Amino acid sequence: MSPSPHLEGRIIAAHGRHYVVEFPDGTQRHCFPRGKKAGAAVGDFVRVAPQGRDEGAIDAILPRRNLLFRSDETRSKQFAANVDQLLIVVAVEPTFSDDLAGRALAGAWSAGIEPLVILNKADLAHGLAEARARLAAVRALGVPVIELSAHDTGAVHQQLVGRLAGRTTLLLGQSGMGKSTLLNALAPDAGAATREHSAALDMGRHTTTTTRLYHLPAPGGDLIDSPGFQAFGLQHLSGADILRGFPEFTPHIEHCRFYNCTHRHEPGCGVVAALQAGSLDAGRYALYRRILEESEAAQQRY
Repeated sequence: MSPSPHLEGRIIAAHGRHYVVEFPDGTQRHCFPRGKKAGAAVGDFVRVAPQGRDEGAIDAILPRRNLLFRSDETRSKQFAANVDQLLIVVAVEPTFSDDLAGRALAGAWSAGIEPLVILNKADLAHGLAEARARLAAVRALGVPVIELSAHDTGAVHQQLVGRLAGRTTLLLGQSGMGKSTLLNALAPDAGAATREHSAALDMGRHTTTTTRLYHLPAPGGDLIDSPGFQAFGLQHLSGADILRGFPEFTPHIEHCRFYNCTHRHEPGCGVVAALQAGSLDAGRYALYRRILEESEAAQQRY
């Protein structure tokens, strides 16, 4: 008997070592990596050996454009691949974390992904001015900040559909920012798909820990939804990766005296000079220091 032909598809849902892979004809299979192999993520294109009617074994992960991780002090976990755009959702209330938003921006830029910030609940007038002020540094970096209410489906479509068409976008936000409401406005079938995938992956009450990819209605695009996060460590990044996450440093690095400058304490540092001159945002620089120190500490542990 000849071996089953391999199929190529894309991972659209993941929970632990359980994956749902979708193929070009729209069919899906529940797949597992062979042996102890792991490392696949939602958005990955994979080569699958069919098993039975609707299962399969993942034999290979095809080359990626990029890969995003979530990491903390104890571990690093990849959760989305081949992403074009990062949609960072913050809100007028509850108060969003400047640190987490800044880390998400750094993570996007370090992976070559274009960031976009959504300021949700913009209909809450009493806190809007403060939220805008806190996002001023983000706007100054050239990142688009779109204000809307996720409950206003018409406004969501008007402002976002064109930006999502033909692209794979990762939806990221702290719990409570209205991310699920935004997802449902953009992908009306998301609720049904979530229940379907939850049953397929036997996840029960743990559905919020799953990352999934949804196909958007015409003009199309794909939206990856990830669990609400309260921490976004970047310990897995190297020093060079971290610097890519702070593109505003680039013109000042040219003035550093030393080629291996870490932009903290070295004499003749162009970045520190720019900070002292007020040309760089102090909050962004402090975040750079924190991420770099966390990465160095993580490397010492390993």
